[in-house]
Amino acid sequence: MNRYRRTAAVAALVLALPLPLAGAVAASPAQPAASASASVAVHPELPRPTGTFAAGEEVLHLTDPNRTDPWVPSAGPRQLTVSMFYPARPGTGEAAPYMTLGEAQNFLATRVPPGTALRAQDLVETGTYAYSGAKAVGGKHPLVVLSPGFENPRATLTGLAADLASRGYVVALVGHTYEDSGETLADGSTPGCALCDSGAPDSLPDSRAKDVSFVLDRLTGQHPAWRLAHLIDRDRVGMAGHSIGGASTLNAMAADRRILAGVNMDGSFFPPVPADDLQGRAFLLLGKQSDHCAGSGDPSWGQTWAAWDGYKPWLAVAGASHASFTDVPILATAAGLPLPPGMTTPPERGMQLTREYVGAFFDQTLKGVHQPLLDGPSADHPEVAFQQP
Repeated sequence: MNRYRRTAAVAALVLALPLPLAGAVAASPAQPAASASASVAVHPELPRPTGTFAAGEEVLHLTDPNRTDPWVPSAGPRQLTVSMFYPARPGTGEAAPYMTLGEAQNFLATRVPPGTALRAQDLVETGTYAYSGAKAVGGKHPLVVLSPGFENPRATLTGLAADLASRGYVVALVGHTYEDSGETLADGSTPGCALCDSGAPDSLPDSRAKDVSFVLDRLTGQHPAWRLAHLIDRDRVGMAGHSIGGASTLNAMAADRRILAGVNMDGSFFPPVPADDLQGRAFLLLGKQSDHCAGSGDPSWGQTWAAWDGYKPWLAVAGASHASFTDVPILATAAGLPLPPGMTTPPERGMQLTREYVGAFFDQTLKGVHQPLLDGPSADHPEVAFQQP
């Protein structure tokens, strides 16, 4: 990896959390993440989903027998943990945990500074408005795959996943093993990050594309791995990701034509970018204004945007941070941590904007329902500027 790309990759993971969290020194997962004096429990809660359905949630454990894990070959076949969200009937099921206890312990040990009031059990019990065992709404629904940022576990996109489910989507939220603080596997183990000390390798976007294609195979194939796979409309598939997950969305679309529409939430693209392989499919760029507006900041956005034809709105959000498109600022606020300098958009507002624009984009591209929100600037959303390179 050359110096520029190494710097970009490291910057992406450092900015994935508010500065006090990202600046923490990694600790052993066995270490307590909070000091003994931090004894008052906190109760994080994500905003309520905005759609007409409830959100059901189930966890899948998938193993690809045809692919050795690219980062830890000694682990054997590639294993993935996937949270499936789906439209459900209100009043059914039980509150789903935000993370497993092992995932929460690893997240606190590696991503949160010691001395906060946030405890592992608090993370497990974070309110998500998603329900395990909820009764599914009938019919066929578009499928959206979500991919989190480097170092961030899949749970940090739960707010978006639950909202999409409430709007009538099936969502596959993928945990990319060994690429974040920890994903609990089928055997109950929660391996941590094998790549974080060295930074994201050049091959990571292509590896994530392989993860996503495998997940699609297991969800839409002749013998699907999920008991509710009949809910999925195989002809309407989209993908969105945060940070390197957003950049990897383009690679996944280039490699897999089943993905009809994609969203990059504030992720720098890794060259060479296979934009010419999109072949007219739709792609949304949604990022913070400070370095993802046209003509400034991250040059990979303008270069990549210019390289493909098709529907490609580019939106820049004023006052947002890199983490604004995830659950992380809400968790940080609950823990009493300050937001990073320059982040003037409140965490709940950042999530609202993310939900509305990502949801509108998929409603228009996967459901074929015109969304005036995407036609141009909105007086109700003054933070969002449409870019015209």
